Amino acid sequence: MELKELFEKRQSTRKYKNLEIESEKIEKVIEAARLSPSACNAQAWKFIVINDPALKNKVAQSAASMGMNKFTFEAPVIIVCVLEKANATSSVGSQIKNKNYKWIDMGIAAEHICLQATELGLGSCIIGWFNERKIKKLLHIPRRKRIPLIITIGYPDDKIRQKSRKSLNEIASYNTYK
Repeated sequence: MELKELFEKRQSTRKYKNLEIESEKIEKVIEAARLSPSACNAQAWKFIVINDPALKNKVAQSAASMGMNKFTFEAPVIIVCVLEKANATSSVGSQIKNKNYKWIDMGIAAEHICLQATELGLGSCIIGWFNERKIKKLLHIPRRKRIPLIITIGYPDDKIRQKSRKSLNEIASYNTYK
């Protein structure tokens, strides 16, 4: 599949088929995250694959509060993305430049996960609205760690939607801000 085709097909999937995902596909998805770039090669992440149905439902409950993200119950897999301690170079650079490189890196890794999932015929959805404290307790994640996002993965049960995007002229300019 061409890269542009992946960009066009990748969308936030919120309806999943009731099918188990092959372990080889899950490993490929996590391998894509492992290979993603990070500031100063910090690789300050850990990915917890939740495929046990009972545990997955408990994690889904933490994302489905206030009527949000109820589709998480349908997804056969949820990947919990945990920030780890960055190396000294990345940490110092983050402070000097006032940019949180770990969070930026996690976003890059998450998109690698989603693009790999798309190439494998899977759907995905990056979620930032969830009860972080509850997930930490469920998965025995130390309190000082952060979970910036979780990702649902599964075989999509919805059609690829037409993307509505701003034009290139609205989002890009050459040599100056416009």
